[in-house]
Amino acid sequence: MITTYDLLVAHPFLDGLPADQVERLSRWARRAPYRAGTRIFEEHSHAQRFWLIREGSVTLQTQVPGRGAVAVETLGPGTVLGWSWLFPPYRWHFSAVTVDPVLSVVLDGVGVRALCRDDPVLGYELTTRFVAVVVDRMQATRTRLLDLHRAPA
Repeated sequence: MITTYDLLVAHPFLDGLPADQVERLSRWARRAPYRAGTRIFEEHSHAQRFWLIREGSVTLQTQVPGRGAVAVETLGPGTVLGWSWLFPPYRWHFSAVTVDPVLSVVLDGVGVRALCRDDPVLGYELTTRFVAVVVDRMQATRTRLLDLHRAPA
């Protein structure tokens, strides 16, 4: 049987982390399967965790006045879902809805933040990786919103 540790080791987001750091992260992780159409989190709600997507896809959405929920980006296998748990005020900037069945590993944000405080090397490494995710998501959002602005209503 594949363990949570095995799923973490195989995920590209954690590629290159030493085994002892992955093992410590695995203490805050569990499998998280979802059915298609499941709302994983809602924009502006409290952010407490993040997910490493193994199978399936998740759409990030934001509310746009006059247009309602707009898809900003779709995340698939090998990606990470959620970064707002890392930065105060710990509120989601998007909503997330599964497109099809998803197998992921969910990690507890409070536990991982404590782990990062206790292990500054791991904390720096994870923060650097998450900042790259934030930049990618913001660029995708910018592009999508510019496309919406140009499209007729």
